[in-house]
This record gives sequence, C-alpha cells and structure tokens, in this order.
Amino acid sequence: MGIVNIEDELHEQLRRASKASYRSINAQAAFWIKIGMLCELNPGLTFQELVARELKEAGVDALLAAATA
Repeated sequence: MGIVNIEDELHEQLRRASKASYRSINAQAAFWIKIGMLCELNPGLTFQELVARELKEAGVDALLAAATA
C-alpha cells in the first residue's frame, strides 16, 4: 500500500465525492489508477470501449443492453 501525493484542493474534492458516492477515497483512487493503466496498455481503445469491456468481463453486459434499449 502506498500514499498518493495530491494537492489539498483535489483531496477536498475527493472527500466530497466519496460522501456522495459512498466510496472511500482509496476505492476511488484504486478505480482510477486501474482505468489509467488500462488506457496506457490499450491505446487503441476509447474510454467507453475500455469500460464496456470491463463491464462485460464482470458479467454486466446484459444490464447495459437493457439500459440502452
């Protein structure tokens, strides 16, 4: 486990976001680090394509089809 050095204002914004989304700052940081790594490893895919792929791998694609229908 490591410490991420961020500006005070960004840290405050993360605190506010975690209250709204009920996700801890650590959970949010882990999510965005994973997304950043996926983007770096797959430069030919868009953000939407990466998210759709991750959701499909998690078995969520049926919900996406139903939500967009």
